[in-house]
Amino acid sequence: MNIQVIIPNIILLVAIFAVGYFASKKMNTSGGFLQEYFLGGRELGGFVLAMTMVATYGSASSFLGGPGTAYTVGFGWILLAMTQVVTGYFVLLILGKKFAILGRKYNAVTLIDFLKARYNSPAVAILSAIAIIIFLFSAMTAQWVGGGRLIESLTGLQYTTALFIFAISVLVYVVVGGFRAVALTDAVQGIIMVAGTVILLIGVIIAGGGVPAIMQDLLNENPRLITPFGADGSLTAAYVSSFWILVGVGVVALPQMAVRAMSYKSSRAMHRALVIGTIVTGLIMLNMHLIGIFARPVLPGIDVGDKVIPLIALEVLPGWLAGIVLAAPLAAIMSTVDSLLLLVSSAIVKDVYISYIKPDASEKRIKQISIGVTGILGIIVFLLAINPPDLLIFLNLFAFGGLEAAFIWPVVLGLYWKYGNKHGAILSMITGIVSYIAIHFYNQAYGDLLGVHTVTIPVVLSLLAYIIGSLAIQRKAFRF
Repeated sequence: MNIQVIIPNIILLVAIFAVGYFASKKMNTSGGFLQEYFLGGRELGGFVLAMTMVATYGSASSFLGGPGTAYTVGFGWILLAMTQVVTGYFVLLILGKKFAILGRKYNAVTLIDFLKARYNSPAVAILSAIAIIIFLFSAMTAQWVGGGRLIESLTGLQYTTALFIFAISVLVYVVVGGFRAVALTDAVQGIIMVAGTVILLIGVIIAGGGVPAIMQDLLNENPRLITPFGADGSLTAAYVSSFWILVGVGVVALPQMAVRAMSYKSSRAMHRALVIGTIVTGLIMLNMHLIGIFARPVLPGIDVGDKVIPLIALEVLPGWLAGIVLAAPLAAIMSTVDSLLLLVSSAIVKDVYISYIKPDASEKRIKQISIGVTGILGIIVFLLAINPPDLLIFLNLFAFGGLEAAFIWPVVLGLYWKYGNKHGAILSMITGIVSYIAIHFYNQAYGDLLGVHTVTIPVVLSLLAYIIGSLAIQRKAFRF
């Protein structure tokens, strides 16, 4: 157990607990428990909004899996990963002011609230809640596994002990502080991510003898490592271009990202978040993936991609500095998990319990149920993550793509097309989910259909389904 590495991470956890306590005090003095617990009272400023979006989107895959893949594939994967730069920009630009205005008009606390009010359909709300609970529950479990594994590698503790520490850390500040705690800790974690990536990139470049020496080593090993097509030539132009839909435009439809477009306090805050979020996302994604490929000559022979970042940090940095840097992937995983946990909790409490089981529940009862459900969800995920079934890991691979195929057109066209209605929304969601799963299985067996990413064709089919369902079944203009 390396104490120098562990101490910075303990300090991070203490700071997170302090933020959760502060947020709980703010929550107790604010009006409206649901607005505060699930949206932070719609008071996020530009910097916090930008950081919470970056931190929520950046997860174990961005800080562990992505650099590990770049280590194996080369610069082609960096080109593919950089399509994520536009993530926050597209979310706030497309949803923008109109989504926040309608969210306040409908008193919407969740994405499902918005869809239910826009389409005036319990079927749309229930279908949305089912999709969110199933897909995000599985994605959340896999993230917890990643958090447990990272703490295990840092501390030398047994996996179950490491997972328990991770679970308690997340649950304390989410259960106590709600959305405001999540947003504020995301801001802290976002700063850690930026600083950690810059420090580690500099360390790797110095250890490799400078960028020209690293590039020459890569060229000598395999010239394809520095081409856009990957070490084995598998990254085609069509695949890289279509990947942009999954991690760029399509992110608009992810419930955990969309809900943040309801939470800012002013137009100025949104505009600041557009700029800050784009810059920070670009900096983090470029640095992390450059670290992955630059680590190849410095530390060759790493078989498991997820270990590249921890191993290279311990190799090129002093122990105390490696501890600070490795707090970045831990922060990324925690910030994603806390957002997913709160989102699934809101789907159960707000969109199922209050809407269909107990509409007249008192605020005190709602508070008890919200905190209780969040805690129970955390315990269930912890138990599943101890020995996760293959099904959950399998679902995590296409959870985000499935959500995008389901929600993108009901959300975007629901905002901007007055003829969109509940028939189009239901048909679009069913078409998107079913076609995505079917094409995923096809691609697993036979290779990428038409050479594009799995999410591409379902997004097109769900668009056609939305238009046909809206115009063919009941053509009627909606008054915003």
